[in-house]
Amino acid sequence: MIRTATEHDVPEIRAMIHELAAYEKAAEQSRTTEEQLREALFGAHPAASVLIAEDDADGRIVGFALWFPRFSTWTGTRGMHLEDLFVRPHTRGAGHGKALLAALAAICRENGFERFEWVVLDWNEPAIGFYRSLGAKFLNNWTVCRLSGAPLADLAAHAPALVGRTD
Repeated sequence: MIRTATEHDVPEIRAMIHELAAYEKAAEQSRTTEEQLREALFGAHPAASVLIAEDDADGRIVGFALWFPRFSTWTGTRGMHLEDLFVRPHTRGAGHGKALLAALAAICRENGFERFEWVVLDWNEPAIGFYRSLGAKFLNNWTVCRLSGAPLADLAAHAPALVGRTD
């Protein structure tokens, strides 16, 4: 079963985020707290949404998909960015990942989103094969860029004052 996450799911979502980080060989980088997730998902201004996969046999949570809307200047339309898709290893191959992605695709269609995008680590062959089996196209000409830590702070230090800022 696929359902929308509730605030009650936050501890389980946090646990799966840490499991995903461990799988991606980056457990030390996973610092998300339950409080941060609660605010980001269920606060006054939610930053993202989550779908939960439950095992039909016993109702246990076996996976999640965390996503948020994005906007394309080229198409003038919204799209969806899938930040994380995770299915617990002992339940993989039972269709939970495909069900989560199908539910997200349906949300895209219902909302007029023209693009559904995500990133995958280049060494994650099982995920790459799974995404290819669904018809996903890999954008080889695009490279993900990221600023964080000291480089982000250094660049921000050079920011001019923003005129008309309301937040």
